[in-house]
Amino acid sequence: MYRYLKTALVSLLALGTIAAPMSAEAQDQEEINVGVLQFVEHESLDQNYQGFIDGLEEAGYVEGENLTLNYLNASGDTANLQSMSENVTNSSDYIFAIATPAAQAIANVEQKKPVLFSSVSDPVGAGLVENLEEPEANITGTTDAGPIEDQVALLQAVVPDAERVGIIYNSGEANSMSEAEKATAALEAAGIEVVEATVTSTNDISQVMSGLVNDDVDAVFTVTDNTIASAMTLVGDLALEAELPIIGGSKDMALANGLTTYGLDYYELGKQTAGMLVEIIESGEIIPVESADTLELVVNEENAETLGLDLSNIDLGSEETSDEENTEESEEESSEDSE
Repeated sequence: MYRYLKTALVSLLALGTIAAPMSAEAQDQEEINVGVLQFVEHESLDQNYQGFIDGLEEAGYVEGENLTLNYLNASGDTANLQSMSENVTNSSDYIFAIATPAAQAIANVEQKKPVLFSSVSDPVGAGLVENLEEPEANITGTTDAGPIEDQVALLQAVVPDAERVGIIYNSGEANSMSEAEKATAALEAAGIEVVEATVTSTNDISQVMSGLVNDDVDAVFTVTDNTIASAMTLVGDLALEAELPIIGGSKDMALANGLTTYGLDYYELGKQTAGMLVEIIESGEIIPVESADTLELVVNEENAETLGLDLSNIDLGSEETSDEENTEESEEESSEDSE
């Protein structure tokens, strides 16, 4: 579990105690106050946040020393975004918005303080910036737009005989609609018929997935959608029951209960965004929007075995990551943290 701490200054001298010395790295950095608004809790966005915090720490900004955090999570409820946006902007010098709805809400209430976003697929389409290379005013960040054409090529490698593919996404999220449009165009260009299936909340997923099964689709294609990502256990179980491979979406979606994807690491994207904030602090200028530095091929080996698929020969020019390797890495990191 990540640590969401509220810090308070206390007079240790008055208590007769001596404060622990600030780390050497933190002594070299000015104190900053960062407000964070996350739209919903799921693995990708949680990793995005943790990467951001770790990236700041690597740059010498340590919570409790020279970094104060004000973290809020809207839990997927758009009704909470207005008040939460006002909260984090009023109490912070810099703001970090995770996912498109959170970034849009922050942009609506703050036009002066530096704002960074991440996990936003289409910053221009979402109205956050007019130009990725030259962001206007006070906002920039990192985009998680998926490599749609590569993911479609991956689908064709996994299901070479696929003729009908279902795309499931939340029609109320601007980022999801943008990604779904790109995916539809890429699939149709590859000669594949697309069956669109939209939801407005996780409550719709069972019925919508049943509709895809009844439409005799050969596979399910997912995009970077917060609603689907937060319900991957259900989405994946329904797909496996119907013997349908799920391809596309984020690394975390695939490892949670999908099959395979070619995409970015949200933890690394968070660290990349932290680096942008540090650059802004040092230069005082808003810098261009950035895309993920690295992409990787990810395979959920357990689900591949359940579906009777051998994906060992897939190669899109990237190192493959399996869910087993991911688990081992997490265990190693936990062991190092406990030490």
